[in-house]
Amino acid sequence: MTADKFRHDAQPAFVLHTHPYLETSLLVETFTRKSGRVPLVAKGARRPKSALRGLLLAFQPLQLSWTGKSELRTLHKAEWQGGQQPLQGMGLICGFYLNELLVRLLHRDDPHEQLFEYYQETLLALNVQKDYFPVLRHFEKCMLKELGYALTLNNDVESGKPLNPDKEYCYEVERGPVILNRSENNCGLQLHGKTLLDMKRDDYSDITTRHQSKILMRYILNHYLGEQPLYTRQLLRDLQKL
Repeated sequence: MTADKFRHDAQPAFVLHTHPYLETSLLVETFTRKSGRVPLVAKGARRPKSALRGLLLAFQPLQLSWTGKSELRTLHKAEWQGGQQPLQGMGLICGFYLNELLVRLLHRDDPHEQLFEYYQETLLALNVQKDYFPVLRHFEKCMLKELGYALTLNNDVESGKPLNPDKEYCYEVERGPVILNRSENNCGLQLHGKTLLDMKRDDYSDITTRHQSKILMRYILNHYLGEQPLYTRQLLRDLQKL
């Protein structure tokens, strides 16, 4: 940042979402390393001869420069940094899922430099790994931790004892796992101890762990996302029906 506190120059960033704004401009939701989620107006970006046209693409590393102190700031320059292969197929849909999570859960102007690194690493992983399941679960865990909602996956939050892989637990949002008491009817979500310990190790080789971990992450994310469903989650369901 220069001496002008409202001017930011050459910040590493990714585009999360764009949509048309006025006649020739774009409204761009960006995820930047130093400033977090920042909304920018790219004036004239939809004009055929605009220098910004074709640069403001999702999943591509950029350096962005902007000014402004209002809710919407003005984008002045974008430079492509290269080094990232375009996502394809299911990897592309997974990338849109990550972007939708960030748009929905990140507060504007709230820096998360470590989460920015996790996001960049996850995009690279989606290009090279055929099994996207562990990639997504790892990112979800890291994202929740960086946002202050870290999951407890290795001990019973009531007794403090290490989880027993052979026992059943009830996972409570914003708290963690407690040993299942079958006389109580208000269990948040019932899971195997092994599932939680596997998630701690990022080991999703067990089919039950894969199934239960998916349900757990959806359960927790829904709590923070509220009633509005994720568009990309519905898209994945629709594709699986084809």
